Amino acid sequence: MSLAETQRNIREAVVDGGGADLAARLVGGVEPLARLAIHQRHYKSSLVSALLSRFSATEWLIGSPTLIAAAEHFVRHRPPMAPCIAEYGAAFPDWLAELGIARRVPFLGEFAMLDWQLGRVSNEVECRPLSVDALNRATPETLGDVTVRFQPGVHYLGSAWPIDEVMRLFVTETEPGAEPMAPADVRLEVRGARGAFRLPRLDPADFEFRAALHAGTTLAVAASHAMDVDERFDPGRALAALFSAGLAVALSPAHGDRDD
Repeated sequence: MSLAETQRNIREAVVDGGGADLAARLVGGVEPLARLAIHQRHYKSSLVSALLSRFSATEWLIGSPTLIAAAEHFVRHRPPMAPCIAEYGAAFPDWLAELGIARRVPFLGEFAMLDWQLGRVSNEVECRPLSVDALNRATPETLGDVTVRFQPGVHYLGSAWPIDEVMRLFVTETEPGAEPMAPADVRLEVRGARGAFRLPRLDPADFEFRAALHAGTTLAVAASHAMDVDERFDPGRALAALFSAGLAVALSPAHGDRDD
């Protein structure tokens, strides 16, 4: 067998938990499969532990046994694609949303994504924000083609359920009420740095404007998306509020230069 084939077979044995067909190729010692089993257990336990540490609120919501079972299934079918274990788990919320429990907890995927993003943004360090005076470098003709780079600890998340209220119950260690939770469209600006976070709600047009800018669209395109939501949307006011909130850290005009 080539080296690549051997590596692929070992990788599949570690991830899938098999490996009986590898026994003849393993040398050294008297129980090669027992040694392989050590790597299999370490792979599974280390990744499951990593997921549990990143989704503590989700564990609180659905219980440890359910989350552990989902995590074990996930690490087998969605192994890491990058060497940094801290980045592992971004696809886990979508995985949870497809599970049977999501029929009982319809906001599970979105809540898990909020859980993941809170862990990410709260570990960021804020950059020096731009002053609104930075916009003076663009002419009225070119302002619409400007893109905005946001603070690193920012994410935009919409949901048909009040997942922010559920998260506050977890953070404040408050028992949920007996009444079932009612649907409510929420649009959240998830913002954090240095171990802290905030979850302000935005109105639909402002959310669309900021989310579009955050995704890399130009000011003109973001304003157009917002006005599709609400024709009364005021781009100038919204842009001023963006800078006032300290969200903008760099501007990039259409020709690619950047103002830091």
